[in-house]
Amino acid sequence: MTRRVLVVEDDLTIAGSVAARLRAEGFEVSVAHDGPGGVAAARDGRPDLVVLDVMLPGFDGLEVCRRIQADRPVPVLMLTARGDETDLLVGLAVGADDYLTKPFSIRELAARVHALLRRVEKAESARRIAVADLEIDLSERRVHRAGEEAHLTPTEFELLVHLARRPRAVQTRERLLGEVWGWPEGTGTRTVDSHVKALRRKLGGDLIRTVHGVGYALEVPR
Repeated sequence: MTRRVLVVEDDLTIAGSVAARLRAEGFEVSVAHDGPGGVAAARDGRPDLVVLDVMLPGFDGLEVCRRIQADRPVPVLMLTARGDETDLLVGLAVGADDYLTKPFSIRELAARVHALLRRVEKAESARRIAVADLEIDLSERRVHRAGEEAHLTPTEFELLVHLARRPRAVQTRERLLGEVWGWPEGTGTRTVDSHVKALRRKLGGDLIRTVHGVGYALEVPR
């Protein structure tokens, strides 16, 4: 998947150089030259990363950062000509993830962009659980199996996540009740059984294995 980068920079020479290098690195790049244009481009283009100058006409990069982060979280690499520590601190406070002080190396900027996206991808992967053909998105609370979305109740979702974090490991009904429902051990074990039955109905009967007299485990093909 091609990553999209938005460059918001009023200096046409710098903007052109940054855009050309990032395109050469394989990114899809759009450019804006003022504050309002940057906010509109971020809203409409939904970039994966924004390279953002602090000093912009219309309103400055700090306000641009504030507005685009209010719309949706997106990594921001801030550019500043002043090297003013206050600008940098404010930029980080309003949602910037990294910064470069002008003049900077285009090669270094490209390296920072790659590094920042790798960091974001790693954080995103931590919010997902993938076991065989089962995919669980923890941030959006969505579940897919073999590409088909399954609509789970909140408790069904929590139970599935709990089993998926330790695939093949058998977990007792009592432990599941305590950790998913927060109930005292030994009470209401039939509640677990009924929720497992619902998960099997929605995700397939082969997904969760019953260990008779003990509990359940998420089944993973070997």
